[in-house]
This record gives sequence, C-alpha cells and structure tokens, in this order.
Amino acid sequence: MDIIRVEGGHAIGGSVPVSGAKNSALKLMAATLLAPGKTTLQNVPDISDVHVMGKVLKGMGATIDVLDEHTLEIDTSQVDSWEAPYELVAKMRASTAVMGPLLGRFHRAKIAMPGGCNLGARKIDMHILGLEALGVEFDTAHGYINANAPQGLRGTTVTLEFASVGATENLIMASVRAQGTTVIDNAAREPEIVDLANMLNEMGAKIVGAGTPVVTIEGVEELHPVTHRVVGDRIEAGTFIVAGALMADDRGVDVTGFCPIHLGMVLKKMELMGIDCERTDDGVHVSRAERIKPVDIQTLPFPGFPTDMQAQIMVLSALADGSSVITENIFENRFMFASELVRMGADIRIESHHAMIHGVKGFSGAQVTSPDLRGGAALVVAGLIADGTTEVSAIHHIKRGYEQFVEKLQALGAHVEHATVPDPVIY
Repeated sequence: MDIIRVEGGHAIGGSVPVSGAKNSALKLMAATLLAPGKTTLQNVPDISDVHVMGKVLKGMGATIDVLDEHTLEIDTSQVDSWEAPYELVAKMRASTAVMGPLLGRFHRAKIAMPGGCNLGARKIDMHILGLEALGVEFDTAHGYINANAPQGLRGTTVTLEFASVGATENLIMASVRAQGTTVIDNAAREPEIVDLANMLNEMGAKIVGAGTPVVTIEGVEELHPVTHRVVGDRIEAGTFIVAGALMADDRGVDVTGFCPIHLGMVLKKMELMGIDCERTDDGVHVSRAERIKPVDIQTLPFPGFPTDMQAQIMVLSALADGSSVITENIFENRFMFASELVRMGADIRIESHHAMIHGVKGFSGAQVTSPDLRGGAALVVAGLIADGTTEVSAIHHIKRGYEQFVEKLQALGAHVEHATVPDPVIY
C-alpha cells in the first residue's frame, strides 16, 4: 500500500511553482476534438487524470505526442468514433467534457456515466436540458448516455438553474459549431472557463462574455488547431498557500505560476484569519506572525469561495483561536474529510451541510485515509504541523490532481516522503 508519510514540526520556506490547472487542461484536451489536426497544449500537468483523458482521446482515434514533460501535441484528424469507453471515463467525472465537442463535430456522442471522487450526486440534468435546447436527443441506458442531434445543433437561449461549470463548458463546446447564436444565461464564471473560451476563440470560435453570467456564442463552420498554454492551477496554489500559512519560516513561502485574482475570495478569507498574503505579478508570498483567527466561510461558485479549497481552509480553522463555521453549498459529501482530521485531534461537528469547528492547540500525527483529491492533500498539509508522524493512505486520489506534490513539499524543506507499507490484514 502506497502512503505519504509526514514528520510534523519542521518549518518550510522558499519558492514553489504550481503546475497547469487540472480543471482547465482536461477540458482543453476534450476541446481539441473540435479542430481536426494537431493542437499543442503547453503547461499540461503530469497527473493521472490527464493520463486518463489522453487514453479517452486515443480510444476515439486521436494520437498524442509528448513533446516534453508538460507539452502535448494532440492530433484529432483521424478521430472516427463518438463513443468514450466505459472503463476509462467511469474513473473521473470530467469524462462528460467530451460530450459537447463530439456533438459539435459528429452530432453524436455515447458517454459512460461519470466517475471520480465520491463527493455526492453527480447530476448532469443541466447538461442534458441545455443540450436538448440545442436540438440534442438523449437516451440513457446500461450506464451510458446516448446523445444524437439528427437535425444538427441550432443556437438558442439556455438559462441554467445553477451556475454549473460542467454544463457551461459542454454548452460552449457544443454551440461553437451550432447554427446561429447561443446565449447561456447564469453561466459559470470560473477562470478555467475563460481559459477554454480563449483557446476556442484562438481556434476561430466567436465567444463573448466568458467569465460573466451571460456568454454569447456565434456558431462557426469550422475550427483550426492552435498552440495554447494552460492557465496555472489556482487550487494547487491555494493548497501550498495554506501550507505556508501553517509552517512558513522567516523567509515565508512564495507560490508562483498562477494569477492571484483567481484566488480572490480565498486570499480575502485568509487575511481575515491573520495570514499575510502579499500578491505578486505571478503568485503570492505567504507568511504568518500571529495566532490564526476564526472566520466563517461558505462555498459558492466563482467568484465565491471554491469548494475545492474547503478542506484546506478547514485545517486552518481547526487550529484557530476560537470557533468557525464552514457551510458547504456545492457537494453534500465533501465533509468526509472532517472525520479524518478529527483523528488528528481536531474538534469538528457536522450538522447537515455545516461544519462547526472549535479551534484546538495542535494536531497529533495519526494514520489517516485520503477521502478524495482535495481532502487527501489537506491531510498531508495538516501533517506538516502535527506532533509526530502522519501517514496518509489512498494517495491515488492526490495523484489525480497534484503533480509531484511530495517533491514540491520536500523542496520547501518539509519532512515528507512516499513510502510503501504492507496492506492491512483483514480477518
């Protein structure tokens, strides 16, 4: 069994670069289906989710050349299948991102129901309702979503019930090849959506308003391949900023390679907690000289506090000088992380979608299990300040979204390592 072992109590300092954004790279890879030919993506993170998406594209006929560690050349000119295989796409929820491009290119798609972290219901009703408005007919059976637009895609106005990132992305990618103009009302505003729209516009699409609640797409006849650089990962950045807030030495920690504006609400809340977050041109310098102050937080779509930073901020709140409340409005099962942090000495009580957190003086190292991608990373970060040794298992979750996570922490001076231990004996 592979684990991450952390010896707590060692200060960290220096500079750490973040990789390209997982949540952007996966959608950009899917979008290459819309432009037959060779598209080059730079700053692609070397993580397991990217590897899975690469296999999905190859399974449909694409070829992928790795030009260097973070550059992929994806040739979709020979793609002749509109089916994404179950054994791959069931591994991650981003699988549904190929639906829009396949419908845009072939007017057909067959997609396995999505997998990924067990964070709760993965309803794709808004994807289906929005695409139906564009002329797509759906049939769901045997674990697959069958989509067909026999008359082609036609532009229309779609109002989303919730500012869903996945639904917004699928609608954008489908509608760039639709006839006429599509308007998405109550669109998600995340930076990764802006990155997607920027690449599609470079390909020849006509998208206006990405990053605002109303996105307008004028359909075009065809798109062409481009070279595009993936935006920096704001969630990875936020994770290292929390690590710096906990254990930075006199030098502080510089987290580079991302736009601080993309973490606006996170940085605001951390500053209210007594963390010094100095913004730079391409990152944040983080340090702390006082006790952590309690603060209440609720997760909301961008520009609100991101659900992907909820576990990390809970680590800070659990050590605050007072009580905090975290309200989770996005995923109902995201508090599974809290029970693992309690094993390390945190005082947390869950009531529905609220976490009541009473600050403690410190954590104790323990054996804990990564419940999901962000929760796993947060447990490693908690181990940095814990008394003794923390062992985090089920680290395959962490590898889905963090490139060289242990190595980057080691470069900052953390006493952390990958290790292999015997599987537990079950009688």
